Amino acid sequence: MVSRRHFIATGLGAGIALNLPAVAQSKRLIVDSQVHLWRANTPDRPWVPGTGAQLPEPMTIERVLPLMDQGGVDRIVVVPPSLEGIRYDYGQEAARRYPGRFATMGRVQLDDPAEKQRVPAMHAQPGLLGARFFFQPAIAKWLTDGTADWFWPMAEKAGLPVMFLSIGQTPLFAAIAERHPQLPLIIDHIGVTIESVKDGSMPARVAEAAALAKYPNVSVKLSSTPLYSAQEYPWRDMEPHIKRLYDAYGPQRCHWGSDITNSFSRATMRQRVTHFTEELKFLSEDDKDWIMGRSLLQKLHWT
Repeated sequence: MVSRRHFIATGLGAGIALNLPAVAQSKRLIVDSQVHLWRANTPDRPWVPGTGAQLPEPMTIERVLPLMDQGGVDRIVVVPPSLEGIRYDYGQEAARRYPGRFATMGRVQLDDPAEKQRVPAMHAQPGLLGARFFFQPAIAKWLTDGTADWFWPMAEKAGLPVMFLSIGQTPLFAAIAERHPQLPLIIDHIGVTIESVKDGSMPARVAEAAALAKYPNVSVKLSSTPLYSAQEYPWRDMEPHIKRLYDAYGPQRCHWGSDITNSFSRATMRQRVTHFTEELKFLSEDDKDWIMGRSLLQKLHWT
């Protein structure tokens, strides 16, 4: 199997420029920090029992490629959905078939002792950039009962960036960021979940995400904004939240993302891009270069 280092250093990684759209060499590089990809639920590849998909039809590699071209998106970070369990091989398949256009985050089962043997070598896997966690209510206790404690120093030592989303537990990551200053931590979706919209706590959750900006190893994904907006494009009610995080983190620690499957019917990929490149007037052109791609490539060491 080809190692991640070999993937980057040889023709697979060096061929990035050849596999990007021709215009990518003369325009802003746009990198989507989050798209879920999945295949159909079949006996050979069953979904996790009790889970469901965000869309009626699978979001496959073939389905997302035209969306990328429509929006002018050059690269995508695949975030494996919960229905896949700890599998992330479909994201690796995308990276293998379209080197330079796709890479993937991995999954780790924090309550499985056997995972301690796997984590140190994860970063060497082809097409893999880091790990991603969604601390849903069923596993939220792992952040406070010691279950997850083994992972953070191991990920730091392995140089494994971590994306995370929680429901009201973002402040707990302050201690993690402080204890492990070399561990790249990336807050998903402006620190907000749909529950925050329903219960009116979105401003408080954004404030919690902004508070972590004091730690240089923390950055934030300005992603999934159409899902949380009560308005139509260009989602003006989200602008104060985006601005607050931009002011706290600066453009070099903010990452645009579509999370398109979570609000597929609300906006096209192109609108999700132009929301940042045309509608947010407080962003300079240099800011946009960072937020739309450069910052994420730097954070994840995706060359």
